[in-house]
Amino acid sequence: MNNDFNQESRELVVGLDAGGTRTRAVLAAAADGRVLGEGAAGPGNALTVPLPRLTDHLAEALAQAVPESARGRVAAVAGGFAGATGAAEDDPGRLNALTALTAALRRLGISTGSIGISSDIEAAFASAPGTPADGLALVAGTGAVAMRITDRCCTATVDGDGWLLGDDGSGFWIGREAVRAALRMADGRGGPTVLAGAVGRALELPGEVLPGGREPGAPPAGPGEPHGGPGRGVLHGGPGTLPGSATWSLADREAYRMHLLPVVMAEPPTRLARLAPLVAEAARQKDPVAGAILDEAAEQLTDAVRALAPQPGERMVATGGLLGPGGPLTALLTTRLEALGLTLDRVADGCAGSVALARLLL
Repeated sequence: MNNDFNQESRELVVGLDAGGTRTRAVLAAAADGRVLGEGAAGPGNALTVPLPRLTDHLAEALAQAVPESARGRVAAVAGGFAGATGAAEDDPGRLNALTALTAALRRLGISTGSIGISSDIEAAFASAPGTPADGLALVAGTGAVAMRITDRCCTATVDGDGWLLGDDGSGFWIGREAVRAALRMADGRGGPTVLAGAVGRALELPGEVLPGGREPGAPPAGPGEPHGGPGRGVLHGGPGTLPGSATWSLADREAYRMHLLPVVMAEPPTRLARLAPLVAEAARQKDPVAGAILDEAAEQLTDAVRALAPQPGERMVATGGLLGPGGPLTALLTTRLEALGLTLDRVADGCAGSVALARLLL
């Protein structure tokens, strides 16, 4: 933490980025946005986290970011909240966020009268250089949503409908497709793919039921290697040449399915998002099934942006783990969005945007 609370930074602001995984708070100088303190706590989704727990998480993050000696000088607080997606003042997510944030500030003795609530996506959009007011936003992480932002507020939404009904092209969607590809290889409906072995290992299935798991004399896998030692599970040549697939017996295929399904069903569905990096790695190994999954994910996200009727030259802000530097969809999606004539900015999260929105409150 930067403890430079001098005359230059007498008036302070706080920005919050409250997402589905964690809540971040940033203390900054109102004059220039210079960061002076940071804090983090648990999830901050304003619809799914119970109000008492949401209040606790906000208070914890704020307490870390704002020293007691500085709490009397906080002039404005702005928070971007997952779940606060409606533009109306009576949107349940926005109301929950305001209630919890007001309680957290009161608990810490921060008495500012300037409190702004936005969605985490509106805050992420404001994180782009120049704090833009209008344009398009695309988030692709565990979930996926595209939005049109007008005067810093969401005016149109595409997808973001959750794992059961949407989030097409998201980390969850990619992870689910990886499991589907593995199951289809096992039951004979799909072609060979290294994803069967990768998914099985990630979910800690018995090694003997994996593709080629019973091959006599196969050495144990080394760190970071596919099951069965160097070279196993890597594609060499065209379809049908996956090492181990030919020796994957019908009995082991059935055992694989019977082990895999209960493990997947026992976890929250969005946990499948953790399998997305396996698909990216398999695609780097030139696995055609994995490559097709990533191509389709990028196309799904592009369709979401197209549904917002983008105009050539319009500002497009992208964020989320799939779209960061080196992200599995970054290159694929960049090519598609540039073909639509969009100017693309990538941001890490909504913290900078929330600070900017807090400063604008003044």
